[in-house]
Amino acid sequence: MKHILEVNKIVKNYGNYTALNAVSLAIPEGSIYGLLGPNGAGKTSLIRIINQITVPDGGEIILDGEKLNPKHVQNIGYMPEERGLYKSMKVGEQCLYLAQLKGMSKPDAKKQLDYWFDKLEIQGWWNKKIQELSKGMAQKVQFVVTVLHKPKLLIFDEPFSGFDPVNANLIKDEILALKKSGTTILFSTHRMESVEELCDDIALIHKSNKLIEGKLVDVKKQFRSNNYEVGIISNNIEGLMYDLSQKFKISQTNFKSLNDELKLEINLGSSSPNELLNILIQRGQVTHFMEKIPSVNDIFIKSVTA
Repeated sequence: MKHILEVNKIVKNYGNYTALNAVSLAIPEGSIYGLLGPNGAGKTSLIRIINQITVPDGGEIILDGEKLNPKHVQNIGYMPEERGLYKSMKVGEQCLYLAQLKGMSKPDAKKQLDYWFDKLEIQGWWNKKIQELSKGMAQKVQFVVTVLHKPKLLIFDEPFSGFDPVNANLIKDEILALKKSGTTILFSTHRMESVEELCDDIALIHKSNKLIEGKLVDVKKQFRSNNYEVGIISNNIEGLMYDLSQKFKISQTNFKSLNDELKLEINLGSSSPNELLNILIQRGQVTHFMEKIPSVNDIFIKSVTA
């Protein structure tokens, strides 16, 4: 597997405070990689180093096989959480200016802008000033500026902030399309549902240290508890509970359902799902049977509060 970005033992200090403590990451080419962590974990410091806004105190960054250097600005697109557009400047003029800073010629930039303005249905915004736009409208412009020069690596910091659900879904679809075209995306957010939906790989940074890294499915397997949610309608609850207690650890739980059933969380221990299901079928009508797979939110909270 080729890694488009390698972060090797990066250290960043601010006076006596260590923001990054020998953090290493490997971001696969063509993936959506979620960079997670609480506020103050070190995520923004790392993103700023990758974008060459600041320099590390130790370690190195490798981008597409080369040590990170100033020319790589053309290979990276960065959409910061605190947006960086000039409020009194016209949208079209500003987009052309920022595109040329990324190495695009004016004709190529104009061609790409026409494409994106048409795709996002913002054709009439060319002569508007940013201060005349709503936050969500300005976000669309920021997105266009970020992807315009077709970089190999896109870095999105809270990309859905300020969007209503319709436009958030629009941007999500564009991010997935960019991935499909071969672009690698580093994605930092506190919206765990977005991580579940979009990310192939994740890393979790906490208190300046990397705690977790890997494919999302593999990370979930590491936190697997072998618990199952069960819903059952039974005429003999007492007998059912007795049978279950002989083999399993049982607790009452709650989940969304259209039925008025008994809701249980059951740990299988060394037993198989079929053994549990056989007992349930003999004792009633099974309405719900599902492994309780840990969510990214569960993993996040468990890791940072351990």
